[in-house]
Amino acid sequence: MKLSFLNAVLSSLIVSSHGWEHKAHEFRPPLPGDSRSPCPGLNALANHGWLHRSGKDIDLPAFRSAIAGAYNYEPTSMDGFFELALNFNLSTTGNQSTFNLFDLARHDEIEFDGSLSRNDIYFGDNVHFDPNIWATVAENLNLYDTLGSEVNQYITVETAGKACAARAAEAKRVNPSFNASAMQVMGNPGTTALYLVTLWDEAAGAAPKSWVKALFGMFRNLCLLYWHHCGISMLTIRQKKIVSLTLRDIKRLKFQGPWMMSMK
Repeated sequence: MKLSFLNAVLSSLIVSSHGWEHKAHEFRPPLPGDSRSPCPGLNALANHGWLHRSGKDIDLPAFRSAIAGAYNYEPTSMDGFFELALNFNLSTTGNQSTFNLFDLARHDEIEFDGSLSRNDIYFGDNVHFDPNIWATVAENLNLYDTLGSEVNQYITVETAGKACAARAAEAKRVNPSFNASAMQVMGNPGTTALYLVTLWDEAAGAAPKSWVKALFGMFRNLCLLYWHHCGISMLTIRQKKIVSLTLRDIKRLKFQGPWMMSMK
């Protein structure tokens, strides 16, 4: 069920033509007692006030409004993720139609081993950004190599796929409890596809490195500021194709790499 939900969500992403509103959505870091999740994209929504800044008591209308307003997705395109939180009884709010962001941290439900920016639960903290984990991923993404040609300003699907596969391989190597569950096998490349398509620059055919840095390193949505000031819409008919190609290429790269070989 988990795998089919994730597949459905990734295959149903359609970008809409909602207008970009930036008022009252400036970045604010979380306060003590605020709730945050293992997902940088959801944390960015709370940090910008698209979700409750507390990260608590999130209901479906608020969730739909946030992803439509901030990421320009069709409001219902991420309903599968919301349903996962409720169907697997992750909510601790006392209201089974809402959840707190931290509720998503329960291991191997929505959260999984081998995250691009967090450590595994085996090491004690599977929620907070881990600079050491991210530094390795950033190196594999060539994230800080922006000199020279304009090409160096972007992350391609192939580069992102290799970084995704390398992170999974390293997590399996150092974590004796690494769980290659169905959610992990699909979620690892799925999150890569999701951040690429969310930050995708249609003209470049890749994701700007500056936006990836901001989303993962600071849980900020810099692309929102860019589109707002430049009048650029995320409207594109190719988004489904980008997701499909990303998942295909990452799967191919992973099966050619040492991680999948060691899983046999």
